Amino acid sequence: MSNKIKKIGVLTSGGDAPGMNAAIRSVVRTCAHHNIECVGVYRGYEGLMEGDFKEMNARSVKDIINKGGTILKSARSKEFRTKEGRKLAYTHLKNKGIDALVLIGGDGTFTGGMIFNEEFNFPVIGIPGTIDNDIYGTSSTLGFDTALNTVVEAVDKIRDTASSHNRLFFIEVMGRDAGHIALNVGVGSGAEEILIPEEDLGLDRLVESLRRSRKSGKTSSIVIVAEGDKIGKSVFELKDYVDEHMENYDVRVSVLGHMQRGGAPSCFDRVLASRMGVKAVESLMAGKTNYMVGYMNNEMVLTPLERAIKGKSKINLELLRVSEIMAT
Repeated sequence: MSNKIKKIGVLTSGGDAPGMNAAIRSVVRTCAHHNIECVGVYRGYEGLMEGDFKEMNARSVKDIINKGGTILKSARSKEFRTKEGRKLAYTHLKNKGIDALVLIGGDGTFTGGMIFNEEFNFPVIGIPGTIDNDIYGTSSTLGFDTALNTVVEAVDKIRDTASSHNRLFFIEVMGRDAGHIALNVGVGSGAEEILIPEEDLGLDRLVESLRRSRKSGKTSSIVIVAEGDKIGKSVFELKDYVDEHMENYDVRVSVLGHMQRGGAPSCFDRVLASRMGVKAVESLMAGKTNYMVGYMNNEMVLTPLERAIKGKSKINLELLRVSEIMAT
């Protein structure tokens, strides 16, 4: 491995996700292992433009592998989208003697990193951290597994009360424009219907499906709704529509919200973060730049940032079919 890189910066940007701290820990300790200095950048690109840096060593990251959120904080930055903002960030990096950056975040984070690399030829490697699992080039993003466990636990509790009162619950989950959380949680929690952006069920078919469930003897139902579902109505409008078109159904809505982004990361996310951090640092040492570290077929792989940003993560069609069979 080439060892031209003497100092690496690490930052978290965009929405937080469980496992980000484990990734920071991995980056810092991999640097320490290879005798490379490591600098933490606070508040993402915002902190990069303000020179909000802190030297980190192996002991700086003790006891954080099990913590949710990010100790480096996160922020969305409008100023970094300007050339002047990026020039300011580059000046701070050079003044601090930082040779490369590890960027932990989603597609917005990677877009900023790719443009920064193009303008200043500054080495960057991305680690996908988002609960939505909507990044091309990895079968799982940091935080996705934890979010699934958090949501399934919440849905299980809602099912207890739904069955006690013979109620129909519409439960909205996060995922932006991707249905990965909704589909996996729907199968894992035994939902009667799953509404995701990738498959437009249609209102009439939804009502028909719920009628079939009622006729088959089901007295309570759970419908998982992805926040970006294309059915054309908010989860509250769905409730009103079902109230209007189906008698004898006591309908309730639960929006799980930001609880899905919190909590201690699962073992899977901790291990994934540790592997991704090592791969990111060692890829930079080997002269790689403008790549995202991904997880495919239980191996760490590199995908060009441009492909990671422009590519589309695909829904698991087999899982979609399983969900239909399980709703019988």
